[in-house]
Amino acid sequence: MYVLAVILLIAIIIFIRCIRIVPQAKAYVIERLGAYKTTWDVGFKVKAPFIERVAKVVSLKEQVADFPPQPVITKDNVTMQIDTVVYFQITDPRLYTYGIEQPMLAIENLSATTLRNIIGELELDQCLTSRDIINSKMRSILDEATDPWGIKVNRVELKNILPPKEIQNAMEKQMKAERERREAILRAEGEKRAAILEAEGEKEAAILRADAKKQQQILEAEGEAEAILKVQTATAEGIRRINEVAPSEAVIKLKAMEAFASAANGQATKIIIPSEIQSVAGLAAGLLESVKEEK
Repeated sequence: MYVLAVILLIAIIIFIRCIRIVPQAKAYVIERLGAYKTTWDVGFKVKAPFIERVAKVVSLKEQVADFPPQPVITKDNVTMQIDTVVYFQITDPRLYTYGIEQPMLAIENLSATTLRNIIGELELDQCLTSRDIINSKMRSILDEATDPWGIKVNRVELKNILPPKEIQNAMEKQMKAERERREAILRAEGEKRAAILEAEGEKEAAILRADAKKQQQILEAEGEAEAILKVQTATAEGIRRINEVAPSEAVIKLKAMEAFASAANGQATKIIIPSEIQSVAGLAAGLLESVKEEK
């Protein structure tokens, strides 16, 4: 009885040790007698005792491998340090387990050699300005190379590009000169724009002054024309009324004398008296003598 209980206890312990619960985003690679048997995904699993074992537990999450800086030489013989970050994911646990020994070391060495090959075809300026192109080429090459290992390379990023110290100093001076040049251009453009605006303002002011002067002259001319028209109209009206009353010759001659008197009040130094006015003057003198005799 005691032996049976011990055997039963051992059987229970062995059964419990054969139970596996595969968590989410994990995969268990199972071997039977040293050979690949199957791959367990998430859930409750039981393996055969003594003949089956869990050969490898593989994470199916996306992983990040940050490799140390690698010395590379550009096409124009500039040596610099570049470190890369590789984002990858295991898509086939079986290939990942049996495809290559030390897959992370293999990815690091592969990324280093790929980076040297790509940078060796570019000059320094292209390396500094073409990160997206370099990232895309490295991702494509690494993804193709790691496909037999059950690894999918999703992204590759150049984390840091460190040129030599003297190159960095030269680049800083170049950037400073470029900023100063842009500042000078912006200042010159601002001054040019201000001068243009000032000239346009002066032009508009001159146009407005000329237009105002023109309007003033037009108004003055219109006023003078209206005054002349009114004088001529009054003169014509006076002549019409004179014609309506049919004045005698004596009246006309007297009016002529009044007009002559008005002319004599001017600045003229010589006055020519028409003969008609002389006769009118004689007539007027005769009338005055007649009046005196009657008195």
